[in-house]
Amino acid sequence: MGSEAYEISTDPDRLDRDWVHRVISTDTYWAEGRTREDMDHAIAHSLAYGVYGPEGQVAFGRLVTDRTYFAWLSDVFVDRSVRGQGISKLLMNRIVADAEEMGLRRVLLATGDAQGLYRQFGFDDIGDDYSWMYRVWDARP
Repeated sequence: MGSEAYEISTDPDRLDRDWVHRVISTDTYWAEGRTREDMDHAIAHSLAYGVYGPEGQVAFGRLVTDRTYFAWLSDVFVDRSVRGQGISKLLMNRIVADAEEMGLRRVLLATGDAQGLYRQFGFDDIGDDYSWMYRVWDARP
């Protein structure tokens, strides 16, 4: 089955939150052990994308954004059972189209293994005229 058999929705009520929490908290290197409460909170404060096929939800991603200037792309995940069918590209096409429609100037993301995918959509290593900085807290209060 190709990606044409799948549809994308940003309706938060359509998300299979049990599936999202399970895969993000157990099958990713960046969010292992994330609580359901934290995942639900993150979804509530993001533009969440679900990809759906005959088997139910198969992919997820979210933009944390002001919908005007900036977004952080996070938690992009495609179920292992459907990888290789173009679903990540389908999802990224929609996310990039939405970001362009919003007029966003910057979309930032972090990845340890999917640079090739994101480069296909115009993402590049940071090396522009800004001095990007970050701060990491070890634990939530």
